[in-house]
Amino acid sequence: MSYPLQFKENVVKMVLTGTDSQAQVAKDMGVPTSTMRYWLKKAKITGDTIMAKQEKRPQDWSSKEKLDALLESAKLSDEQLGAWCRQKGIHTHHLEKWKIEFSKDQSRNKDNNVRQLKKEVKDLQKELNRKDKALAETTALLVLKKKVDTIWGDNRDD
Repeated sequence: MSYPLQFKENVVKMVLTGTDSQAQVAKDMGVPTSTMRYWLKKAKITGDTIMAKQEKRPQDWSSKEKLDALLESAKLSDEQLGAWCRQKGIHTHHLEKWKIEFSKDQSRNKDNNVRQLKKEVKDLQKELNRKDKALAETTALLVLKKKVDTIWGDNRDD
């Protein structure tokens, strides 16, 4: 059976906003439950309805979306923040949790950078010590050669 687009959208909105279960809405509207679930799935994937876009759970947000939300919410007052959170379908505790996650990520990145820089410094120090030893050896050989030349003279056959 074919249903008009407006009817489908109304059923999806009823399920997303209503207090009744999916089965109850399907029964009241005379639509098979499997058909209604298909409409819900399609609405969530394609974002056909406004309500389906707001249905997104906070844990489903990508890192970029979370960062954008934190930046956008940072400049709002408490009243504006409450309205903004209701519009986006999240709570202020989600924002706090995301702030903590981003700060932990930053500290982890900083720790990794420090570790990498320490390793690099250690490797450079090793190389410098090796070159210092080689230079000291070369200097010692030159000094000994001069002493030998001074004591025995320069016996070159030119």
